[in-house]
Amino acid sequence: MAVKLKAKLREDLTRSATRELRKNGQVPAVVYGKDKDAKTVSIDNMELIKTVRDEGRNAIISLDVEGDSPVDVMLHEYQMDPIRNELLHVDFYMIDLTEALDVEVSVRLEGEAEGTREGGILQQPLYELQVRAIPSAIPEEIVVDVTELEIGDTITVADLPVSDDYEYLDEEDTPVAVVLPPEVEEETEDTTDVSVEPELVGAEDEEEAEEN
Repeated sequence: MAVKLKAKLREDLTRSATRELRKNGQVPAVVYGKDKDAKTVSIDNMELIKTVRDEGRNAIISLDVEGDSPVDVMLHEYQMDPIRNELLHVDFYMIDLTEALDVEVSVRLEGEAEGTREGGILQQPLYELQVRAIPSAIPEEIVVDVTELEIGDTITVADLPVSDDYEYLDEEDTPVAVVLPPEVEEETEDTTDVSVEPELVGAEDEEEAEEN
């Protein structure tokens, strides 16, 4: 089921108008799609952040643009202000609910790997998977059970559960989770002979002077 959000048409695209939008809690956005005319709109910043937080980045959004019919969209790209941690711009992609899309889905490891109990180190080389599915069948996340992993074991994309609802696009040999052997600190030998007294600089010259 699509989440509803309201948007306003944006006709003034000047920098001053865009700054004013952001000042008033709005995010400038573009809505586009295959064989569709692009629209410039604005959307409430907090409402969008709440939607993404609650429903996930791949949520289907019914975007109600003023003066136009609602359209089904998905969040395609966005720009963030790294200092203020605020949305600067958003791209929405108009979707066909019957047409498969290629999207990124988060990977979450679940359980305690057996090998970690023996000192092994669990690592996750892949945090997002490329998945192809119709919009309503896109999983919120891919959960990977690692409880049976021993030291030296690896889970690859080929080992993931198969679903009739979606397919993985990453190479089958791509590692998703691995348990590495425990790190062994190499002991360094101290070759310094502490029984030998250090030679004093200038001592030899003093001895020669006394003999003379």
